[in-house]
Amino acid sequence: MTKKNNQHSNVQDHNGIRISYHEKVCAERMKTLFKAIDEMSKDIKSLKSDMNKGKGAAAILLLIGGILGSIIHYFTK
Repeated sequence: MTKKNNQHSNVQDHNGIRISYHEKVCAERMKTLFKAIDEMSKDIKSLKSDMNKGKGAAAILLLIGGILGSIIHYFTK
């Protein structure tokens, strides 16, 4: 009867070690995922600001082109 209890105890100890190892591995994975998500968030913010600058530059070019086109059309008419 003590053999069964001893085997059961060994199984619990072994499972405890496996669960502990699994928790450690998962914690490392989660740290890596959080770090990657933070980096992607920073990259996305940077891309958004670059796009906004590009939109502003395009709008200014269109405005200047429209003004120049109007002036040229006025004098050539």
